[in-house]
Amino acid sequence: MNRTAADGSGVANRLLAALPREDRRRLMGELEPVALTFPDVLVESGEPIRHVYFPNGGQVSQWMVMAARKTLEVGLIGHEGMVGVSLAQGAGVSPVRAVVQESGSALRMGAVGFLQALERCLPLRYGLSRYAYAQLSQARQIAACSRFHLVEARLASRLLRAHDSVRADEFHLTHEFLAEMLGIRRVGITNAASALQRRKLISYSRGYIRILDREGLKAAACECYGVLSKLAGGPLSMSNAVPAQTPEQSAPAASISARVRLSA
Repeated sequence: MNRTAADGSGVANRLLAALPREDRRRLMGELEPVALTFPDVLVESGEPIRHVYFPNGGQVSQWMVMAARKTLEVGLIGHEGMVGVSLAQGAGVSPVRAVVQESGSALRMGAVGFLQALERCLPLRYGLSRYAYAQLSQARQIAACSRFHLVEARLASRLLRAHDSVRADEFHLTHEFLAEMLGIRRVGITNAASALQRRKLISYSRGYIRILDREGLKAAACECYGVLSKLAGGPLSMSNAVPAQTPEQSAPAASISARVRLSA
């Protein structure tokens, strides 16, 4: 790990960057850098959470997996968040499949070490509590969007969110992958993407999508883009919002790891 990452200064992940300096420095010593490679599965639905990931770049899509292998994206994680947040809520088994959608990098920690860090670090617990609420709100919004909004508007919203997260005008997203995320047939994605391309809002070729007119794409997107953007970009400053930690404050969380059941 390079010197910048070792002391935590300039860290790209917003959850880690928001920690007070000393808490961040201590946590950084327990994290390992890993590559996020499309389309790796970081954790499978119904399986134990063995690691948590703090992305620095790239994107991770969270899918609900239903019968007959049907899927629906219920969350998107980039440099603002963490994969495996349900572990911080006392659930050692993942309720979703976490799939790398855009290659990048992350900082990883084993489940046991993460729970120990959570016990001793009040700002981390506070920040992850707020982040878990944002993730739950995101899933609710996506569920409503899937029921009420047209495919073209949903696709425009999803592409804008990808653009925000990867911070690049071009990114890798195949029609097949989009169909799985949005829970619709591939032909529906092809028709919607063709309509956006005819309006010169995007271009796509061989699994790569380029944003040509962001403002036009925002006009084509459903209202959910604005809601989900606010949830992803909400304030995460923990150093200003949380008082200095005392031994007494860490006591209520002393049984976190005991409450979470981790499979060997």
